[in-house]
Amino acid sequence: MTDSRGPLRPTGAGRTVAVLVLVALAALIPLLGPPAALHGTGEAEAPGAGGIALLRTVLFAALCVPVGELFVNRLARSLPGTEADPVVPRSWSPFAAAAGFTAALGLASVVATGNLVPDHLADIDAGGLYASRDGKLALLEVNAFLVAGLCALSRRPVTQAWPLAAVVVAEALRAHPTTEHSPLTGSALTLVHLTCAALWTGGLLHALRTLRLWPRTAGAALLGLYARVAVVLLAAITATGVCSSLRRMPPETILEQLTGTAYGRALLAKVLLVAVVAALALWARRRLRRAADPLTACAPARAEVAFLGLAVAASGLLTALPVPIRW
Repeated sequence: MTDSRGPLRPTGAGRTVAVLVLVALAALIPLLGPPAALHGTGEAEAPGAGGIALLRTVLFAALCVPVGELFVNRLARSLPGTEADPVVPRSWSPFAAAAGFTAALGLASVVATGNLVPDHLADIDAGGLYASRDGKLALLEVNAFLVAGLCALSRRPVTQAWPLAAVVVAEALRAHPTTEHSPLTGSALTLVHLTCAALWTGGLLHALRTLRLWPRTAGAALLGLYARVAVVLLAAITATGVCSSLRRMPPETILEQLTGTAYGRALLAKVLLVAVVAALALWARRRLRRAADPLTACAPARAEVAFLGLAVAASGLLTALPVPIRW
């Protein structure tokens, strides 16, 4: 069923319940994921792995929201016939920055305690953060989210792109310590992977929010433009993800490690989620091109956002699990 703007959506209460259920489900993945993934592998669980995975998930989600808003707002301004300052929904970037700042602060406190979960404030050596590479990167993320929030509240919210870029760079460097083989190559792959994932996830969320305010024709044009860019993003995510996996799990051991290690199991779960997302994206694209009402593509697109959220949670879980051994 449709109205003058597009397909009818659930009531406000229904949407709220659905969002709360999805958020709770996404939170359970990093919280309960480490012991489930480690079961039977013989690998040891790091202290506070569930909490760290949850904080990292919040940080990733807080990065996706403003990046997606900047991306889709740029697409909206590029559409023919669209005014220079098109109508867009209220920004969630300040709230995302606050969540990201909180998560980054929590992760920095873990680094300041020697990668252990602090029991008391006295356990945190804040000054020691300046003495290590991980500590400096953690501080960079804390400050970057603080600056991003201030930029989001300013008259030029587009300037938050710079501190958000700093977060992406910090995450790419953190994921590949200098003791790793070819750390710069790994960081470059993570940089592209994380950037494209943030554009895809946050962009689709903001595009769907924008469609509620736009006329049907313009909304379909915006969703179609996003879909064309999303194809490139998916290709880049797939390529960098495969390369990163092969760097950590050589081809001759990858099948065994996908089922026999915690990292491999979490990676396999993420791959399955991304496969579902890709199928939903293809379904939405077919509706955009062939359906009498292109905006019927919103239904699979909303499901796509939900599964993308679960994939973000799986990514947070991966960061808290032991890196597989290169046999």
